[in-house]
Amino acid sequence: MTVVGVTEASAMVQKYQSPVRVYKRPFELVMAAYERRFPTCHLIPMFVASDVVNEEVSEDGSVHKIERRCALDVDAPRLLKRIAGVEYVYFIQKNTLNKRERTLHIESRNESFSNRVIVHETCCYSVHPEKEDWTCFEQTASLDIKSFFGFESTVEKIAMKQYASSINKGKEIIEFYLNELEVEGVVHVPRWNPPTRSLPRPTSLSTSPTVLPKHTGVPALCAPHASDAKDAAPEAKQDGAVVQTDILAEILAGTPEDKLDADYIKRYLGDLTPLQESCLIRLRKWLQESHKGKIPKDEHILRFLRARDFNIDKAREILCQSLTWRKQHQVDYLLDTWNSPQVLQDFYTGGWHHHDRDGRPLYILRLGQMDTKGLVRALGEESLLRHVLSINEEGLRRCEENTKVFGRPISCWTCLVDLEGLNMRHLWRPGVKALLRIIEVVEANYPETLGRLLILRAPRVFPVLWTLVSPFIDENTRKKFLIYAGNDYQGESMCEVPEGGLVPKSMYRTPEELENEDVRLWTETIYQSASIFKGAPHELVIEIIDAASVITWDFDVCKGDIIFNIYHSKRAPQPPRKDPLGAHGITSPGLNNVQLIDKSWTLGQDYSMVESPLTCKEGESVQGSHITRWPGFYILQWKFHSMPACSATNLPRVDDVLATLQVSTHKCKVMYYTEVLGSEDFRTACCDVQSLGSMTSLESSHSGFSQLSAATVSSNHSQSSSMISRSKPSEPIRIHPTAFHHKKRVIQTVEYPRCVKADGRAN
Repeated sequence: MTVVGVTEASAMVQKYQSPVRVYKRPFELVMAAYERRFPTCHLIPMFVASDVVNEEVSEDGSVHKIERRCALDVDAPRLLKRIAGVEYVYFIQKNTLNKRERTLHIESRNESFSNRVIVHETCCYSVHPEKEDWTCFEQTASLDIKSFFGFESTVEKIAMKQYASSINKGKEIIEFYLNELEVEGVVHVPRWNPPTRSLPRPTSLSTSPTVLPKHTGVPALCAPHASDAKDAAPEAKQDGAVVQTDILAEILAGTPEDKLDADYIKRYLGDLTPLQESCLIRLRKWLQESHKGKIPKDEHILRFLRARDFNIDKAREILCQSLTWRKQHQVDYLLDTWNSPQVLQDFYTGGWHHHDRDGRPLYILRLGQMDTKGLVRALGEESLLRHVLSINEEGLRRCEENTKVFGRPISCWTCLVDLEGLNMRHLWRPGVKALLRIIEVVEANYPETLGRLLILRAPRVFPVLWTLVSPFIDENTRKKFLIYAGNDYQGESMCEVPEGGLVPKSMYRTPEELENEDVRLWTETIYQSASIFKGAPHELVIEIIDAASVITWDFDVCKGDIIFNIYHSKRAPQPPRKDPLGAHGITSPGLNNVQLIDKSWTLGQDYSMVESPLTCKEGESVQGSHITRWPGFYILQWKFHSMPACSATNLPRVDDVLATLQVSTHKCKVMYYTEVLGSEDFRTACCDVQSLGSMTSLESSHSGFSQLSAATVSSNHSQSSSMISRSKPSEPIRIHPTAFHHKKRVIQTVEYPRCVKADGRAN
């Protein structure tokens, strides 16, 4: 379970969001089953009683509101109950059934100790967007423990344990009552129809059909409907009737790409606990909001969550770093662009061979027969790394195929390592160094992809090699290593794995050639990296000759928070000033810090701001465009974002201080790419989008940059091409209008919804 926020006084916040759960029964029948859970439910023994305290029906009978006060007997230690002076938990549940719209919205909050603990749960039953005879259900909840007699952690664990248990039973309970109705002969409940004449409108009434135990109260997330929820919306009165705002549009249409169906999760992702499902959905939603159309596949997100034991903050950090790495080195295109050198085809002793008994793709590596020294001397470290990355990408592809073939989730593969022939020559220092680097990159970007690693015929030298490499392997990965010491393995199977052997020395390359090749492969990217410091922004100048050209950008905030600005000047900036090496200690190759706006320049006179500043948080990926209005020089600026102090006290807030400490030495880092399009290439796409020149509106537009992640993402992207500007940051990018007459690209601004389909999968 992830702690979403921790503040002073040991306060804790837990959040939960469910996937879409589908009942293949009509809404009205599901509602009839739901009502049987009251006033008590024997399937939930902790649900002691419920008392209807208020009820209201609209004039035409289409909207029925009911408020209940419910009691739970929480399974908590007797000592805790005695200290708190409680025996039962009390909460208030408000249900709004809209028969016309065929929705039920449920909102629940704790009544007991509400000044110490805040429990809020919302649910929604609604009609399936594609099958009107099916019913969808969603749920969100939060638990905020501010203080509880020093037992905050204990209360949190008790509440979340019981809540998870109740969630698991939720669908089972509805199915139980549906079957009960069927046994009684109730298989159809007619839909609501407007009455032919006005019905007398009942006044608010209070009833007490059940006597509740004495109010004492400890809050918990366990409500009688604890498996049902989604945020309820405000209500309004119209023409004397209670009318709900259209929440269904928000739930199933407004943000449909956030929706994951429970059956889809089980079929393609595996059996997850309710809290694990919640972590997946919430991290996916965060990526959707911050990465704008470049959302990784659900399997990809889930691997990073598993690698960090479903700690959202930790998983988000390593996932964002990996997405940036994939984009920078265009890993999504590796299988299509990487041509394995002939020496690898002849001497790299590894290959895919069907699958294991569990359906996982099987990779065989005859490491003992591999001439690691020869391969490193003939190819270099980077080529070997790219080959291993292509193997991992192929493994991901095979997992997807096997998932479809076997009808169950297969997210990892098996590797069989044959060490026959391993000797001291494999401990050649440059070879071990290359191996450790490969392990480091694979561990960071392909977590939870190895299901099993079987080691056969390990010689006496193996413990030495294992001692060298094991510290660099994640503990969870090490647990998957199985060393087979027997010699009774048997079985014959034809396997197309090269025999290996020594690489001829005639194929060796000089150290200078290998170094140049490694540098070429490492820097072969359209992206540039820059460091940003407090007081030292990074700036890029673009010269525009033709007014109404389009400047496009794509950048990732790799570290810290930044502010992105665009300025215009009629005169060229002074030669760039690079930040002195000693001032901020820039030592990483490929990073730069260029400043173009002279300190003597005055904003509004020497240069002007053409866009409102855009604040970007660490981990965000931003794409956008600006339609230029004048020729001249446009300066793109990435600036260090200083957290503002609290205005009331002029003192920094706790959150601000913590955020500042995360950016060591006030340093930020961005990875960026820009290019300029001629106005004619944009005119068609922009004619109906008046706000296209705005950074804020273009955050959600689909630029051609999104193609760089097309193999990983589930969103739609533009599929055309354009010229790439590769000018250095210190030089202006000069664009002539005739340069783009033969190129066409349309930036798509239409978001394609991702909603639940009738077969239970997400669209």
